[in-house]
Amino acid sequence: MGLKISSAAPTLELERELFSTGVKYIAGVDEVGRGALAGPVSVGVAIVSAETSQVPAGLRDSKQISRTAREKLIEPVSAWVVEYAIGHVAASEIDEIGIVPALRLAWVRAHQQLSIKPDHVILDGKHNWLLEPESDLFTTPISDIVVPVTMKIKADASCASVSAASVLAKVARDELMREAALIYPDFGWEGNVGYGSSDHMAAIARLGPTDLHRKSWKLPSGPSESDPVTA
Repeated sequence: MGLKISSAAPTLELERELFSTGVKYIAGVDEVGRGALAGPVSVGVAIVSAETSQVPAGLRDSKQISRTAREKLIEPVSAWVVEYAIGHVAASEIDEIGIVPALRLAWVRAHQQLSIKPDHVILDGKHNWLLEPESDLFTTPISDIVVPVTMKIKADASCASVSAASVLAKVARDELMREAALIYPDFGWEGNVGYGSSDHMAAIARLGPTDLHRKSWKLPSGPSESDPVTA
């Protein structure tokens, strides 16, 4: 079964509306790896301005295009945006703080890399995971970044800045997992990039988790579950 390709390319329509209100730099933000069993969760941030030109040909949500198409887009997309950054949070950190705080931390790490800071964010989905919960005696805020956020469902398919963030983050995270596959060759990460494919699940059941698996998640039980596979 092939990939479902959207007939409509993403546009800068929403971005243009925001620029018309006086916004100078917009960050399209998208996450990759949220549902994986192994490896980091990654957040891409792609900055555009009112001067940003025509959207690169072939740009789509990263889930809608092939690996080859995504990789071919890296050069034109990275040249098209004003600036971009990708933040990663490791599996061990996800286990420690939870997935939503990990997404927020990945955003913070990406934001820290930017020399140009956005004054508005477009975020895919309906839950604003950039927003810190109210702190109490048991929680420590991850970030003091304050930036207005516009939420849009399927922004990764319709808003070009978010599509760019999606592609840039996806290619970067997939490369990390393919590098990890050279160290842990039994889990099929060169293909499944840490997600719960049948070969990956079977390998965890057979060998137990590695130190790159998210131990706090429900993983198949294996003979080495209490003694993780190490490099």
